[in-house]
Amino acid sequence: MKYLLLLLALGLVGAQQHPLSQAFIDEINAKAVTWRAGANFAPQTSMAYIRGLMGVHKDADKFKPPLMLHELEDDDDLPENFDSREQWPNCPTIREIRDQGSCGSCWAFGAVEAMSDRYCIHSGGNVHFRVSAEDLVSCCHTCGFGCNGGFPGAAWSYWVRKGLVSGGPYGSDQGCQPYVIAPCEHHVNGSRPACNGEEGKTPKCEKKCQASYNVPYAKDKHFGKSSYSIARHEQQIQKEIMTNGPVEGAFTVYEDLLQYKEGVYQHVTGKMLGGHAIRILGWGVENDTKYWLIANSWNSDWGDNGFFKILRGVDHLGIESSIAAGLPKVQNIV
Repeated sequence: MKYLLLLLALGLVGAQQHPLSQAFIDEINAKAVTWRAGANFAPQTSMAYIRGLMGVHKDADKFKPPLMLHELEDDDDLPENFDSREQWPNCPTIREIRDQGSCGSCWAFGAVEAMSDRYCIHSGGNVHFRVSAEDLVSCCHTCGFGCNGGFPGAAWSYWVRKGLVSGGPYGSDQGCQPYVIAPCEHHVNGSRPACNGEEGKTPKCEKKCQASYNVPYAKDKHFGKSSYSIARHEQQIQKEIMTNGPVEGAFTVYEDLLQYKEGVYQHVTGKMLGGHAIRILGWGVENDTKYWLIANSWNSDWGDNGFFKILRGVDHLGIESSIAAGLPKVQNIV
């Protein structure tokens, strides 16, 4: 043991770098070929807080909705690049980045973000309805454990069965139930309070709208028409996004993703942190590397303005294995 400590002190044995340190960023950049790392989180940010962001429960695969298969004709029908923000420019939610705060609610955020996009897309741009993450996190008891992790697929099934009300981000006063968990300052510079690593407490389910909103809770509910999973098949996922809009996906996060800045992410170093759900809104090719275009829920000052790209076509870290989606009921609300 003394000999090992001596070697470590002399720098002759590689020590595990702290995942938020500049040394770890330098290690990533020495190994990564298709992407670049940089400081996203203040070095003093609690790792307990960061691990708590990974809210896809290990049993999530048991709660997948039924599989839906697209009829695929010629692969030439699928463009090399596709971005939902450009395809549906009149749908502002597609460009938005939310913040899950100190809560393992990514499973809910990936779902409500894609649902919001799909109301606009399937109504021809007439319905702009921001689905409430608050309502889903606090009231869906079949979706898992609220801020302590959940099942993305179950969120889509709940939307069909029970419906969800409207609600914008924390402090926005938008909709029936805005998110009540405040963002904390996990990033390098900012004015939000520090993240202390305390386990996020799931908000109480309140079946009522905020006082300033003039629609009753029951009448504000918007429903899904169907919920389904997409096969672990690159072209199936592409066809679904191109036809119906962004989807929810999930993958395994390693420490190096925390410091993503640009390029096509591929895991190169660091320990596993857990399962994380996100919204996939397109795909493309960058420097001969295929990628999925993804919106994260860690605020817009993380990564590339809140977005990132990840290797496409090889189920990297399971990104193609857990795709959930559904169609909205829009005929009665247009």
